[in-house]
Amino acid sequence: MFILCVKDTFSAAHRIDDYHGKCEALHGHNFKVEASFEGLEPGAGGMVVDFKVLKGLLKEVLSYLDHSYLNELDFFKDRTASSEYIALYIYWQLKKLLKIEGVALKEVRVWESDSASAAYRE
Repeated sequence: MFILCVKDTFSAAHRIDDYHGKCEALHGHNFKVEASFEGLEPGAGGMVVDFKVLKGLLKEVLSYLDHSYLNELDFFKDRTASSEYIALYIYWQLKKLLKIEGVALKEVRVWESDSASAAYRE
């Protein structure tokens, strides 16, 4: 099994509902996102899939989040805009877009700072 990972960033504001501390106030992050994919066999050029394709899928999903107030987006109307749920959102959106035979989405990890991240995998 081969594991491929692509990274990108987006900037957004959010606040954490039902929380008592600094994060309950509106604030922003420059989020870093890592998406990991797995595949069994390299194909043409010795690659499971061209990184350019995976980067494009991730960029498409993140473009919706970039420079937004996350709490106002439909997905976050019924759940808090925590790093955990941001990872879940990105995972679900990437999974919908991924249409490459023999390649599966493994994990999405969202970093809200250099020392704190949350990941989602099925």
